[in-house]
Amino acid sequence: MPVSRRSFLLGAASLAAGAPLTRLLAQPKFDRNPFSLGIASGYPAPDGAVLWTRLAPDSHAGGGMAQAAVDVAWEVATDEAFRRIVRKGRETALPRWAHSIHAEVAGLEPGRHYFYRFHAGGAVSTAGRMRTAPAPGAATDRLRFAFASCQQYEQGYYTAYRHMAAEDLDLVVHLGDYIYESSWGRNHVRKHDADQPITLEEYRNRYALYKSDADLQLAHAALPWIVTWDDHEVRNDYANDQSQDREGPFLFLLRRAAAYQAYYEHMPLPKRMAPRGPDMRIYTRWDYGALARFHVLDDRQYRSHQACQRPGRGGSNVVDETDCPDLLRPDRTMLGAPQERWLAGGLTESGARWNVIAQQTLMAQMDRTPGPGRSFWTDGWDGYPKSRGQLLRLIASKRVSNPVVIGGDVHMSIIADLKLDFDDPRSPVVATEFVGTSITSQGLPQKTLETWRDDNPHVKFANSTRRGYTSIEITPKRWLARLRTVSEKQADSPLRTLATWAVEDGRPGAQRDS
Repeated sequence: MPVSRRSFLLGAASLAAGAPLTRLLAQPKFDRNPFSLGIASGYPAPDGAVLWTRLAPDSHAGGGMAQAAVDVAWEVATDEAFRRIVRKGRETALPRWAHSIHAEVAGLEPGRHYFYRFHAGGAVSTAGRMRTAPAPGAATDRLRFAFASCQQYEQGYYTAYRHMAAEDLDLVVHLGDYIYESSWGRNHVRKHDADQPITLEEYRNRYALYKSDADLQLAHAALPWIVTWDDHEVRNDYANDQSQDREGPFLFLLRRAAAYQAYYEHMPLPKRMAPRGPDMRIYTRWDYGALARFHVLDDRQYRSHQACQRPGRGGSNVVDETDCPDLLRPDRTMLGAPQERWLAGGLTESGARWNVIAQQTLMAQMDRTPGPGRSFWTDGWDGYPKSRGQLLRLIASKRVSNPVVIGGDVHMSIIADLKLDFDDPRSPVVATEFVGTSITSQGLPQKTLETWRDDNPHVKFANSTRRGYTSIEITPKRWLARLRTVSEKQADSPLRTLATWAVEDGRPGAQRDS
């Protein structure tokens, strides 16, 4: 092939981005609500945040917008009635980006709440609320945030988000599987409206379906979000340029480019994260004064292909460690060398009291064979043990302050000690892990988890019976995690706290609080 597949895709993306606009509709007329997908804020800085919306009066049919640019005004106020507007501006919603807006607001005060909204063609969006981050290095008494993942639309209602929006929180961290490309599972309460997406328009329509949910819109409007993706935003179990279907890398990268663009178009991401063809840098750091630093990772785009795949398939497998020597190859990586170096630098240089590694999946070792012998699932960190060991050794050797790993993906609540040697009971605990259950996606049977208990003593808690999110309160002295759960098949389900666990400053490892 005279031109590499990546060069071709990047060239196609740059040509599309640079195409001249045919016309600008400064005063469009809408006969339906153009803000049907809601509004959102994200990545709050001490002086501002990203404000997002997408014009989509016919959201389930490509958006229903003409192929023309549209002026969209935004405004930020200190009061919900917008009597005291402190910042306002305009953005151009382009057909190239599905008429989405990523307004990067600056000039606000640190550590305070603001309200925001959008205007276009005489229509006004609902109002959203967000809070800026504290000033850099500021002494901060408390941070409250929730983290969530895995919201298969068909398998449950988004009741958890309604309860999340009602909590007194500063932030939401979403750890992936915001959409699902495929239909699966049992006892569906609603249905996808199309087959599996492949093209850009199909991915856009899938996001439109998910974002039409009122409870999800409520959580976005109530709180600023930080996000990363997992596999289902593109294709189940994909790794780098390969999916579980084993189509050629060129075809898969075309699909990945479409999926990444649709993700950017529907998330409150800063403009620097806009994709270039099949490439999109989403890993980043976020500081909350001197109290916490978040290291937000991408474990899909750069990882090595999964080891010991099933014949004719890509993606995950559960393998006996003695039958899969490739697991221990030192060149296999979960994050890719550039991201590993970036993470090492961020952890080493951090002056924050708490260092939160926000990533997709379970990091602790999980032996899945009861009794003699061991087996591991290759799509998680167990499939990349050398990469995991390198990270944990770095945390230990650099004495990173209060490292806590948060994750999702596996549709269960797990609390675990992260150790340099999971097979040695005397090995020191170097970090604490909290994996949150899914918003809706069904998990493994609890009986299965119970059979693994004796072979994984570093796992202190594992529950797959409930859906929901995890609510965290951080102070300089303590990390408190409340496992919030709902009945996802019940649209008006009440909220309950399944368990509460705490980590004390300077003492890795969680302890049951209630």
